[in-house]
Amino acid sequence: MATEDWLPAKPAQKMAIDGDQPPSKYISNNKTKFGPVETSPPFAHVPIINIGCLVSSSKHEDQQAELAKLRSALTTWGCFQAVNHGLADSYLDNLRQVIKQFFDLPLKEKSKYSREAGSSQGYGNDKTYTANQVQDWCDRLSLRLLPINQRQLRFWPEKPSNFGETIDDYTAKIKSIYMVIFEAMAKCLDLEENVFSKNFTEENDILLGRFMLYPPCPTPDAVLGVKPHSDRSGITLLLQDPRVEGLQVLNDGKWYMVPVIRGALFVNLGDQMEIMSNGIFKSPIHRVVTNKEKGRISVAMFTEPDPDKEIGPVEILVDEKRPRAYKTVKDFAVFNHECFQKGIVPLDAVRI
Repeated sequence: MATEDWLPAKPAQKMAIDGDQPPSKYISNNKTKFGPVETSPPFAHVPIINIGCLVSSSKHEDQQAELAKLRSALTTWGCFQAVNHGLADSYLDNLRQVIKQFFDLPLKEKSKYSREAGSSQGYGNDKTYTANQVQDWCDRLSLRLLPINQRQLRFWPEKPSNFGETIDDYTAKIKSIYMVIFEAMAKCLDLEENVFSKNFTEENDILLGRFMLYPPCPTPDAVLGVKPHSDRSGITLLLQDPRVEGLQVLNDGKWYMVPVIRGALFVNLGDQMEIMSNGIFKSPIHRVVTNKEKGRISVAMFTEPDPDKEIGPVEILVDEKRPRAYKTVKDFAVFNHECFQKGIVPLDAVRI
């Protein structure tokens, strides 16, 4: 299996096990526009949203109160902590355990699933776009989950034996949660409930899974788990590690640590949702810091429109008071990723 030359000689996990110091290509440039690495900034007061109150069967007054909270969350932070989403703590713990079992496999076994040239799926690290690109201190397994006919099953681990069925089941449950959130976002802007969700139907959306391991790092003040970026998605749902924080969000020019709430899913909007909402909702820049003592596992699920579908501001949200803020975009996912690897904010590049 031919792999690209961007695969490190050693994965971050192997370097951590061997006690290696991070090579120079992992050292973050603290002079970037996104500010220096801070491993203990203040905690973010990210709103907590009760997903159960957003469904149509809930009491009207409860739903209206939660919709108001949702609108406030997405216009200020661009993210929230989702609780009462229907997934039990034991279910989420089992998912984490399955991912941990994969990363605990011998490197030779994991390397069977290494990303191939030209593919975004598989086991590995960043693609390298520029010679001076800083690498992330993490190992990841990236898979396309939906549509099912676009899965590349050669990248799906055979060990642990329950990997496939576990990820299949989680995919279906997450898809249902996505639909509730998309419809609630429309309702909180007094729009028809399918105005956003119609871009993410079975026929024209993509669901990606990224399973991340952030090993302990001897120099957490100089090495990032993931560089600052905003997501290319419509919405991202993140299952955090319950043992240790690491995710940070940028708000009003300051970094904040996202608290870990056991059983909660962290929800953040991506660039394509900011574009569709004509800038009303925010797509937050975020990053992951490393930890000297503890490793972390997280599971990120990204939903995005089909790359051939044109995405632009919803027309009803464009008027004299709020002129059109963004161009119509197509295949934005690739554009987003390349921009951030080069230190460019993608939304700035498509802003009118």
